[in-house]
Amino acid sequence: MAGQPRPQPGLSLRSATSVTSNNTRQQQQQASLAKRLLFPHLPPGSELPSLFVSPVCPPELNDEVYDFIALALRAFVNIWWTKITRYDKEFLPQIASIVTRVVRALEERILNADLSLLVFCDIPAIVTQHYLDYRHVAAKVSTSYAASGALSLPQLFHQLQPHMAISSDGTIDEEYFRQAFDHVLKACLPPEDYAPEAERFIIREIVLKVVVKDVIPRQTEPWFLQKTMLDLLGPYTDVIPDKVPSMCPSASHTYSHFSKSSIIVLFLSAIQTLSGACLVLIHAYKQTITTITLVNKSNFSRPTPRTRSARSQLDLLPTTPSTSSRDSSVSPISSTKSSTASQYATTSQSNLGQTTIRGPDLVRGPLVMISAMLNVQERLATTALFQTIFMFCSFLQSFMNKLLSHFLYTRVLSASSMLSIVRLSKRTLFPNGYPGPPPIDPTPEEQIIIREQLIKRIAERFPTLASLALLGPSPITSLDAIVDPLSNSVCNTHLAVFLFDALLLTIFPEMGVGGANADDAMDGSGLVEKADEEDNNAHL
Repeated sequence: MAGQPRPQPGLSLRSATSVTSNNTRQQQQQASLAKRLLFPHLPPGSELPSLFVSPVCPPELNDEVYDFIALALRAFVNIWWTKITRYDKEFLPQIASIVTRVVRALEERILNADLSLLVFCDIPAIVTQHYLDYRHVAAKVSTSYAASGALSLPQLFHQLQPHMAISSDGTIDEEYFRQAFDHVLKACLPPEDYAPEAERFIIREIVLKVVVKDVIPRQTEPWFLQKTMLDLLGPYTDVIPDKVPSMCPSASHTYSHFSKSSIIVLFLSAIQTLSGACLVLIHAYKQTITTITLVNKSNFSRPTPRTRSARSQLDLLPTTPSTSSRDSSVSPISSTKSSTASQYATTSQSNLGQTTIRGPDLVRGPLVMISAMLNVQERLATTALFQTIFMFCSFLQSFMNKLLSHFLYTRVLSASSMLSIVRLSKRTLFPNGYPGPPPIDPTPEEQIIIREQLIKRIAERFPTLASLALLGPSPITSLDAIVDPLSNSVCNTHLAVFLFDALLLTIFPEMGVGGANADDAMDGSGLVEKADEEDNNAHL
């Protein structure tokens, strides 16, 4: 006992205080941004509350979405709220609670909606009509249909696809999107959370700013679409053929006769190649059997009555060369009802009784879209090939519908894909934790180079036989015709707005027809009603 040092209470108290403060600082540094901004009252070391209701949602997706929300609130709200007051720490958590309720309501609606109809029926119909209308307009720019060249291509295209949310010069009406987002909040929030205007307006304006001023203007630029497709195709792989060895006299004398060892090596190489091909075939067979078994056992959501209009749209799309002759004999665009949405509405109403019995053909939409993009009616061999594919898919319609739905829900809309999209969005919008500077647009010369590189890259990826069958004798010309309908930002803005309407009506079908019951709302389309209203006002 005499050899032990005496305790020093003062030093022990100071050391304990310093250790406690260091632990507190370490816990604050280890706490994520979402926990510090959105949940400041959570005890240290606790996990964030679950954002999604689905049990298959991984915790990484939950953390990434919370981190994205925290970054958005810090960039767009906290930067000016701290100038008003530095002591109110409950404003951001209150906004986060409203965002959480909206996300959970959207998740429930998305799980109840049949997204296969949107992906394989609505979106192909809209894209197909975009290609057809663009090519029709491009052929009439210098004719009397365009008032002897007085009307530009975007103005003619706007007459074919009018929309109240966009003008003829491509200007987006923010009030249209503001009212749409306000309806989304009203449908997703309970009345007590929807009533306060401050939090609701802040959330609405943040989403409006991101969608209308950041996402749509950037993604409708032709060079951005071409650069994105170029990045998706991967880096350029320049395959350099092996140099032919110089045949010196001694080497030629050596290779002039076959020895016993060379024959054995050749025989073993052939056996190795054959065994490798057999292994590939066996693996492909097993994978096919497994996929067929999973597809037959899968039970995804069944089609809803909303798909009647989408199916009628696909039936209306031309697949024969009669399109050009029919379009050349119509009256001038300024005096015709050329809204594609009103045509779809008329066809869907007339064929309503015929389409209630058959289920939707999910394969027809993508095939019609691909045939319109390739312009197959100009090549007899490609037309015959697509007719054969149509007949084969029609014969296996039930299985193909299950296969496409299985692929959509297990590969495209899986949790891993959503996690990658959220991380990519976070890195793009908030590269350093804050909104980065707008990227510099490429010069016109650089945009031309990007387009040429994209066409060459696609042409190199096509096998020789597939290129001859699908693209014809001049693949570069055919690919340039495929890329051309996406080379005008104003026309691309029309496409983006119509796609936004299709997505909104899939999740909120009651927005299609105002003042009608649910069944009538699902039979219509918001895009159809808005376009018909514009046509009626124009005629009045």
